[in-house]
Amino acid sequence: MKTYKYLFLLLGLSMVGCSDLEESPITEFSPESYFSSLSLEQVEGFTSGAYAHMVHRNFMSREMAQVLMFRSDMIAIGRTGDQDRIENDNFTVQASNALIGGGSNSYWPKVYQIIGASNEAIKAGKLLEGEDEAVLNEVIARARFARAFAYFHLVRQFGDIPYLDDDTLLSDAALAPRTTAAEVYVNIIADLEFAKEWLPNTQVSRAIPAKSAASAFLADVYLTLGDFSLAYAEAKEIINNESIYNLGLEPDFQSLFNSDKSDISIEPIFSLHFTGTADGDQGKDYQAAFTGIRTDKQYIAASGDSVDGGWSGEVPALAVYTTWDSNDYRRAVSFDDKAIIGGVVRTYETFTIGDGSAVNRPHVAKYTRMGNGTSTDLNHRASKSNYYMMRYADVLMIGAEAANELGFTADAELWVNRVMARSRAGGIITGGINDGAVFAESTVPADLSGLSQDAFRTRILDERRLEFAFEMKRWYDIVRRKLGATAFGPNGLESEVSTESGVGPGPKSFNPSRDYLLPIPLSEIQINPNLTQNVGY
Repeated sequence: MKTYKYLFLLLGLSMVGCSDLEESPITEFSPESYFSSLSLEQVEGFTSGAYAHMVHRNFMSREMAQVLMFRSDMIAIGRTGDQDRIENDNFTVQASNALIGGGSNSYWPKVYQIIGASNEAIKAGKLLEGEDEAVLNEVIARARFARAFAYFHLVRQFGDIPYLDDDTLLSDAALAPRTTAAEVYVNIIADLEFAKEWLPNTQVSRAIPAKSAASAFLADVYLTLGDFSLAYAEAKEIINNESIYNLGLEPDFQSLFNSDKSDISIEPIFSLHFTGTADGDQGKDYQAAFTGIRTDKQYIAASGDSVDGGWSGEVPALAVYTTWDSNDYRRAVSFDDKAIIGGVVRTYETFTIGDGSAVNRPHVAKYTRMGNGTSTDLNHRASKSNYYMMRYADVLMIGAEAANELGFTADAELWVNRVMARSRAGGIITGGINDGAVFAESTVPADLSGLSQDAFRTRILDERRLEFAFEMKRWYDIVRRKLGATAFGPNGLESEVSTESGVGPGPKSFNPSRDYLLPIPLSEIQINPNLTQNVGY
């Protein structure tokens, strides 16, 4: 009699090496008992569970987000002295790091919960009979997309990882060895290909993946693997069919970070939606809190001024702001360089005069502006924000980067310059002190035209850094293009933070032979003797 794994959704398990299973075995379910009365609604329920896990603090809202933010060259330590954050910012991460897998609020087990719920849906869907094939496969496709999405994060961060699919037994999961990254990518691609085949062209919400989401992530996977031909082909297919997929660039860049407009924008391809309500930490928008200015009152909730400012935890190094051309509209959208602290409007140079726990650097504005006036929870954690996992600008830039590597100059320039033109057009700032301010059309950023292949490559990677600033993509670009030595060297954007008295964690210690991967959590290795550690940890 087979034992079915992953009753995460029903029993509240997470992988975490499944340590309790040896001492307190959970009742074994057979196909006859567990799946004795399957319905399409149950398959939908498992699938919905996978997506519900994505808006928990332990995933992209707080724990994983902090690791991706701090390990990039766009975010540095602000006021907090939390050791787990400092380790990621300074590349001194220990295998016991609590953000990754060493504590109750860590993201390794949460990602495996996403995978577990997806696997339950896929398993149940395969056994369900009597349903219309297209209807059933669309539900399974959403589950396979979620599984691919989760594994794509894990494999880029850890390399070889335990790959647990819908045929894995619970007893095997507890002792699963690491699967090679190459094999994990094969499985990710297979899931996304299935999703691309069966998902519809459009969905009622961008929080539900459509065909374009599967194709866009395939393009991203291929770009990550350096397969520029397939990355180009996937991006080109989406671009050629943008009207069928109901995609396009949002005319005003700021509207992407306005909660009143983001839900109806056709630029997002796949988003995590925070609704302003939460069950515990499920659904809370922690990035607004971490990136917001300490005790800033410029974003007043609709219910009054009970909502305080953020925590000044994730704060860009000053060079991120000063090296960004002030004529670029995206800088105005991405930063708050003024705040209302203690009833006084202050520029960033004097934030600490208003509150000694603040940090005298411009702060990230994308999350606080997104939640402007929608949060009644302290520090904006109940904001109605959308976190963009993939948007159409990304597809255009993935396609352009791949086209440049293949020598397809016309497509490369055409696609990326659509993004540049949108930025030059300017727009209207929404939210906070700058609400209603008009940013006039400018000549910045310039088109990417007439460049050599090498110069184009350098420029587009930098434009990705600016276009997707603070959207948790930069670390992945640094890894896939092996930019660490430059990004974190003496001339890197964060180099001056270490000289700020009482703020900086010290000089960066990036080691290219170790730090492109994170350590496998020590707690997992202690539980599972078949897990090995990454080099250098």
